[in-house]
Amino acid sequence: MRALIQRVTEASVTIDGETVGRIGAGLMVLVCAMQGDPEDAPEKLAARIAKLRIFRDEAGKMNRSVSDIGGAVLVVSQFTLAADTRTGNRPGFSSAEAPARGEALYLRFAESLRTLGLPVQTGRFGADMAVALVNDGPVTIWMDSTDRS
Repeated sequence: MRALIQRVTEASVTIDGETVGRIGAGLMVLVCAMQGDPEDAPEKLAARIAKLRIFRDEAGKMNRSVSDIGGAVLVVSQFTLAADTRTGNRPGFSSAEAPARGEALYLRFAESLRTLGLPVQTGRFGADMAVALVNDGPVTIWMDSTDRS
């Protein structure tokens, strides 16, 4: 699984004019299931993100996790994270997981964050969503579940 993680002061996702998810301070996580992801990818990625120390401590150093600050997570499915731009001018998305399994992994990822004690809001898999956020810092981190075992 791939994730683009942004430290935010606020974030929301709207579908057809209806806000379906909104958080204050915390993490905006765009996530994509990739072909060949192992079954435990959602849980492993969630555990890494929950512990990611990218929030400021009293000294101003990035030393706190989203849990440490009492923050929340907004999780939005984003198959375009699978974009292959190595050739041509039109990205290819063939490395993204098929929709049925992709949705199942996405939902398990969000649930895994909840199981770790984080308040989680989500978008809607496959929907045309408008995402709004205020990136704090800005801090943006790219993470891939295959980066570690």
